[in-house]
Amino acid sequence: MSVLLQISDPHFGTEQAAVLEALAALSQQQRPDLVVLSGDITQRARPAQFAAARAFIDRLGVPLLSLAGNHDIPLFDLGQRLFHPYAHYSAAFGADLEPVHCSNHLLVLGVNTTRWYRHKSGEVSLAQIERVARRLKSATPGQLRVVVVHQPVAVPSPSEEHNLLRGHAGALQRWAGAGCDLVMGGHIHLPYVLPMPGLVRPMWAVQAGTAVSRRVRDGAPNSVNLLRWGGVGALGVCLIEQWDYNAAAQGFVRQRVTEVHPARAGGAALEL
Repeated sequence: MSVLLQISDPHFGTEQAAVLEALAALSQQQRPDLVVLSGDITQRARPAQFAAARAFIDRLGVPLLSLAGNHDIPLFDLGQRLFHPYAHYSAAFGADLEPVHCSNHLLVLGVNTTRWYRHKSGEVSLAQIERVARRLKSATPGQLRVVVVHQPVAVPSPSEEHNLLRGHAGALQRWAGAGCDLVMGGHIHLPYVLPMPGLVRPMWAVQAGTAVSRRVRDGAPNSVNLLRWGGVGALGVCLIEQWDYNAAAQGFVRQRVTEVHPARAGGAALEL
């Protein structure tokens, strides 16, 4: 079985020391095969904030797939934002803005949905959509096929629709046809799993809350996701676990498990 740990929106510069320690303990306990860091790594894209984030990730000692979020582009340094928007991010996390992780059980494709000319909104281009679709078609039957973006491709209420990734409708249709199972994201600091209807095959949006920042919203605590797939577990079943930080327990506690069955084994989803 492969285990994927999704950490989103840590906003280093606003991190909470106790929550950081709890997340490190969770990683040590669960021993993920991959950490997906789905954007807004820092609060203001400052080198010291990126350095703190990099030091924490290195401490986990787990292979990493990371994406920049809108907060990872300088906001107030207009020259840097215009000419070198990803310089500080790349110095800490590498120059590849659209990384790929491929193993026996996982195919994870990163898509850079930030743009220097957008403050918050993200977008996906036709070229990006096609590149991801081509790579998805090369997946093996045993691989869980995951696309990672920063802004959400599905939201839980109409009040959040302004946060939707621009171009998401066309992307979802194309990626579903190419074999995608899950699209992971963050940005709005709310954790949820939503099936996406009207596609040619079952596909789910998997959103993570803010992992360690004090910038929680709507009463949602700090949270991360753990995904389990493959190996000796039930054939074709993906378990998506939401782990919330519990101050009384001084640790992350499993809050919810959603069981999804990608198209290779049906398409139902059941919350346990």
